[in-house]
Amino acid sequence: MSTESPESAVGLPTRRTFVATGTAVGGVVVAGGVIGGSFLVGSGEAAAAEPAPSSRVSLTVNGRPRTVTVDNRTSLLDLLREHFGLTGSKKGCNAGACGACTVLVDGRRVNSCLTLAVRLEGAEVTTIEGLADGDELHPLQQAFIDEDAFQCGYCTPGQIVSGVGCIREGHTGSPEEIREWMSGNICRCGCYVKIVRAVQRTAGRK
Repeated sequence: MSTESPESAVGLPTRRTFVATGTAVGGVVVAGGVIGGSFLVGSGEAAAAEPAPSSRVSLTVNGRPRTVTVDNRTSLLDLLREHFGLTGSKKGCNAGACGACTVLVDGRRVNSCLTLAVRLEGAEVTTIEGLADGDELHPLQQAFIDEDAFQCGYCTPGQIVSGVGCIREGHTGSPEEIREWMSGNICRCGCYVKIVRAVQRTAGRK
């Protein structure tokens, strides 16, 4: 009795030869891509060799004129923290959702993680470090201490700067109004009642 398979009898590849052939071809393709893949490697090296576009920007930070050349993609938050050493503004979500990075730009509250540094030519930036007058705390900073308006403290710089902006904007007519206009600042410890109380207290001193 013949043990020859139907595929062998008609000249078709057997399952074993098909798998072996496919493996060999695949190995050649992979080897070609890794060993002789000049196209893939070359394009990666070319992209890495291209310098990122940068710009020179001059702005005032906490009353001090600063001029720096930065990558055009640099956020104001990274400029403050990594170039100027002002680490009070915190990097929380890095997506503009938590408010931990809030600073004032020309007196207006902004999420510094979403603000491109190169767009701030001539702007005046105030961070948490710029609120105090020497050793004398800003009234809202003192109110946060007096009202015990923080727990872990991570969101506190953004909360205080946002609160200063909220007071300057005149949105402190009621606790409800303060909550509405401070809603972009998240406190994961849940100190909202005390935060509102601190803002109210400071606004009453105006």
